[in-house]
Amino acid sequence: MDGTKQHRRGNTRQRIQDVALELFAEQGYEKTSLREIAESLDVTKAALYYHFKTKEEILVSIFEDLSQPIEDLIEWGKAQPQTLETKQEIIRRYSDTLASASPLFRFMQENQATVKELRIGEMFRNRMMGMRDILIDTDAELVDQVRCVSAMFTLHAGMFVLNDLEGDPEEKRKAVLEVATDLVTQAHRSTHTP
Repeated sequence: MDGTKQHRRGNTRQRIQDVALELFAEQGYEKTSLREIAESLDVTKAALYYHFKTKEEILVSIFEDLSQPIEDLIEWGKAQPQTLETKQEIIRRYSDTLASASPLFRFMQENQATVKELRIGEMFRNRMMGMRDILIDTDAELVDQVRCVSAMFTLHAGMFVLNDLEGDPEEKRKAVLEVATDLVTQAHRSTHTP
């Protein structure tokens, strides 16, 4: 396949993902059909089937593409020393990753029951366990382990809970990041201070 055809095909795949995610978020995964996705794209169902056979295939592809930076971050974190600076960098990078994939995480938040039943539920759980493992010291007290996990979920909550608060979105994101960073800093210092 020449580069032009492959580029066009890649654009179609991306358009399908974008439109599907938008429809899934607006009306719910269960209430969105492949026909509606095709109609929104102004393509035939056959053209859609060329790229994806099911809604779940579309959703899994979206999840894999948008959450790949999390997988990359986990791999990076495993190769780093478990220093405070590393943990703070993990939290900063995770915040950036969540911000860049906010439509996916908004969908997952609003469709938790559906996500739990699909393959992406287990995939997401595995990624969260990977994040947990690179943040928590193996010899940390339980309270410090909870602080590290809470830092991750502070970032998650910040994406949704703070939307209704007045203020600049970037300032709110920075505030959430500061709280998450404080949690891992406190956990690390508690574990590593005699």
